[in-house]
Amino acid sequence: MSQPAANTVILGIETSCDETAVALVDADRRIVAERVLSQLKEHRSYGGVVPEIAARAHLDYLDGLIRDCLAEAKLGFADLAGIAATAGPGLIGGVIVGATMAKAIALAHDLPFVAVNHLEGHALTARLTDDVAFPYLLLLVSGGHCQLLSVEDVGIYRRLGTTIDDAVGEAFDKTAKLLGLGFPGGPAVERAALKGDATRFPLPRPMLGRPGCDFSFAGLKTAVRQAAERIGPNGDSAEQDVCDLAASFQAAVGDVLVDRCRRAIDVFAEQHRGPVSLVIAGGVAANLYLRQRLAGLEARLIAPPPRLCTDNAAMIAWAGQERLKRGLTDGLDIAPRPRWPLDPDAQAVIGRAKIGAGVKV
Repeated sequence: MSQPAANTVILGIETSCDETAVALVDADRRIVAERVLSQLKEHRSYGGVVPEIAARAHLDYLDGLIRDCLAEAKLGFADLAGIAATAGPGLIGGVIVGATMAKAIALAHDLPFVAVNHLEGHALTARLTDDVAFPYLLLLVSGGHCQLLSVEDVGIYRRLGTTIDDAVGEAFDKTAKLLGLGFPGGPAVERAALKGDATRFPLPRPMLGRPGCDFSFAGLKTAVRQAAERIGPNGDSAEQDVCDLAASFQAAVGDVLVDRCRRAIDVFAEQHRGPVSLVIAGGVAANLYLRQRLAGLEARLIAPPPRLCTDNAAMIAWAGQERLKRGLTDGLDIAPRPRWPLDPDAQAVIGRAKIGAGVKV
């Protein structure tokens, strides 16, 4: 890779959960350097992410990762166009660590600072990887979020549907725990499902065929728990039973996502004449089975590489590029927040004029 032009590179910092991530991305959509430090070993014995442990790990490793990225790119802080960091939503201790580090660098080196909504990072990733044009339809699926949004432009998002109870990623994690598959749950369920019979357990498909584009996964989780209890105690079931239930659960999720997305495509197409681009983003978008199911819809499916679906700093740096190009920078007094919905219907205006407390989305 050729040396990036001076003052075209943005440093991105992502610390919203259990990945300590840093990346340098230039204005030509090149990931100049990146580092992602996983904390899986620190959290695995707890069966999930412990916020205090995650925040302390970010404190321990973030500055070293920044130095490594700059050294790889042969750049100094003076060569950067700006600093972008996740300012929410997420585990507030980790968010504070990353945002504070970014503010300190911006202040010390007189650089623009961009406070990035983590969800906007996911929403704009397809523009980094595929240069997809606005507007497009977004399926945002992760451990804490399950939404269908019309992405009109940077900072302009209109929600078409959301979960009325639990996120799909949370359902994957709970299923993995019920089946004794370990942490992280999503990849563990996907691996087990490869060896399973998806037709064995007749699990429900919540909201299937219902009007609108909303989701529900609480009933599906309950059905998985009841089925798991019938086949044996947590972790003690025969391996094939576990794989069959994992496959049945994953197939049910696939049916629901396809049905909800099909309805959203119809709504989007009616409002925006022409072909529909369906972008999938968020950690659950790394699931290859779900990608295959969604590829059968009447839309152009855009799925970033799996490593850019899970939490990473390249998406934060790119969101920073998009915002900086539009003159959307932030003061150093902007406060990190644990909740920060994307769409105006949730009382959040991304342009910073008004930011609500947020809702479960």
